[in-house]
Amino acid sequence: MSNDHIVSSFDADLSRLDNMIAEMGGLAETQLTRSIEALCKRDLEAAERIIPADKKIDALEEEIYEFTIKLLALRQPMADDLRIVISAIKISSVIERIGDYAKNISKRTIVLKDSPSLTGALHTVSRMGELVQTMIKQALDAYIQRDAEKAGDVRARDREVDLLHTSLFRELLTYMMEDPRYITPCTHLLFIAKNIERIGDHTTGIAEQVHFMVHGEMPVDERPKDDHSSTTIITPDDVQNGRESAQS
Repeated sequence: MSNDHIVSSFDADLSRLDNMIAEMGGLAETQLTRSIEALCKRDLEAAERIIPADKKIDALEEEIYEFTIKLLALRQPMADDLRIVISAIKISSVIERIGDYAKNISKRTIVLKDSPSLTGALHTVSRMGELVQTMIKQALDAYIQRDAEKAGDVRARDREVDLLHTSLFRELLTYMMEDPRYITPCTHLLFIAKNIERIGDHTTGIAEQVHFMVHGEMPVDERPKDDHSSTTIITPDDVQNGRESAQS
């Protein structure tokens, strides 16, 4: 077998790997989009369909894992090619987690079916979802194109998701302090918002793997973060001051 034939065959293997990652990422992106739409529209049937669909993402992760192990054993890639294979394993694991988060959003949507509606909060959740969906698409594009600069843009965009999450966290805490009837829906929305925020974090992880593929090292700068929900405190005085400001 000629060396050119071996190289051509390995290139075909890498192309197949790219297609599998792209397919898996596209499924996760679709799952997230549909889960947020089901939440905002209170479409319980759509939410119920999303939950079993996650199995396809899980199956693709397993397929990618087995394929990459085969590549490592038979092709023994080095340098750039080795980084591509290693990154694909890590990226597929990240995408699987994104699918899990989307499934969890759908599960909580079903629980919220009889709860009071929180239109303003849902709008923020929807906006967070749109930002994260864009990040996922850009991260996958960066992977396919081996574009470290585009991957860097994805990392930067995560700050806006963090800011929205912190703002929504404060808003939902205020709702719960004002009216106990909102405790259950707000609690589930807090978890949903956190799921979306974590999807943003995982997507930046994909972007960092692209940087590794291109440059042979992880980004040296720390990931930009603006999520302050873990240190946010709302007091009864804050709620009262908010009421007075709204009335004035």
